[in-house]
Amino acid sequence: MSASGGTRAIVAALAANLAIAASKFVAFAFSGSSSMLAEGVHSLADSGNQALLLVGGKKAQREATPQHPFGYGRERYIYAFLVSIVLFSVGGMFAIYEGFEKIKHPHEIEHWYWPVGVLVFAIIAESFSFRTAIKESNPLRGSLSWAEFVRRAKAPELPVVLLEDLGALVGLVLALSGVGIALATGDGVWDGIGTICIGVLLVLIALVLAAETKSLLLGEAAGPEETRKIEAAVVDGTTVTRIIHMRTLHLGPEELLVAAKIAVRHDDAAAEIAQAIDAAESRIRRAVPIARVIYLEPDIYSETEAAKGPDAEATPGGPAHPPADH
Repeated sequence: MSASGGTRAIVAALAANLAIAASKFVAFAFSGSSSMLAEGVHSLADSGNQALLLVGGKKAQREATPQHPFGYGRERYIYAFLVSIVLFSVGGMFAIYEGFEKIKHPHEIEHWYWPVGVLVFAIIAESFSFRTAIKESNPLRGSLSWAEFVRRAKAPELPVVLLEDLGALVGLVLALSGVGIALATGDGVWDGIGTICIGVLLVLIALVLAAETKSLLLGEAAGPEETRKIEAAVVDGTTVTRIIHMRTLHLGPEELLVAAKIAVRHDDAAAEIAQAIDAAESRIRRAVPIARVIYLEPDIYSETEAAKGPDAEATPGGPAHPPADH
């Protein structure tokens, strides 16, 4: 659902941004408004961003290979991170530069009806794109707030499109305000101020996107709800008596790795343990379908060992011991 919904939102945003970018550049050519130029570059950068997201989604569908045995699901994270960099460098920094240039060398806006008309059209088009992104996100968001959804979502496309569309709408309002005040006062400096505000907004959104996608690239665990389902599915109370420790990792938005050390009874036969592990894996996949890669290691639970705390050797990311002298 997240993949198809994300694709629909991306295509809607791409179509809107291409149309908007063309209209903004036409308006800039006739009016000389720097806000229009900054907004045109912003829309063009957004169009490139959506193209990157589509490419990332396509590349992530490749089959696993011996060199990449866990597949290419993280391609979507990589391209989402590139989007944040493009938005920061092309969109935000260019707008700030153009705004300062306009303030240093202001000139009156010509043919005011061009920028005003294009901005109104752009607000309508971006509202359509934003509505599509909201509609596609709601089934995945559930009871989460929008801030929590952006922070916790494992599929990067919808949060990226949501923040881009929100930034675009706010930027259009800022551009319209800058152009409006410049027309009312006859002072082109206000157009430059509006342009700088657009740039600062884009930089802030880019920083948020970069932080979120960086976390996904580093590797995030399953969410609290999925973790609870996995824990409940592992223990059967007969052969598997408890989870000694467990680690989960998203290999991609729709692919989860589960690794756990499980406690079994000391007098169980190897065949019984193997059957119990197979049954636990089946229960996990039924409870959390995205759990595609599962490794369960049987062990004998010891209260004494448990009291010592996490085992550094068995815990990913645990402290490394220096090599012994020979």
